[in-house]
Amino acid sequence: MENCIRISGDFLFLDIKAVPGASKSAFGEIREGRLKLRIAAAPEDGKANEELRSFLSKALGLPKKELVLEAGEKSRLKTLRLPVSAKEKLENLLPK
Repeated sequence: MENCIRISGDFLFLDIKAVPGASKSAFGEIREGRLKLRIAAAPEDGKANEELRSFLSKALGLPKKELVLEAGEKSRLKTLRLPVSAKEKLENLLPK
């Protein structure tokens, strides 16, 4: 399985491919080193990015402020920065 998680210092970086406009937000498969996430929001006015952060925040039990969009604000290919303490919980949520 390809890895979509990188660790640097106290941070974990998650590479994702966002697919906005889904009926509900959900985890997908890992392909080409990116976790596919279906997002239940339109890709306009930052709505999809906000829903992405909300969805992951709830799934990981983290405050939204700890999920920082590092790259890809206007792209489907994104990188999020999270605290390294979220690694085990995230790995348990990833498809096997």
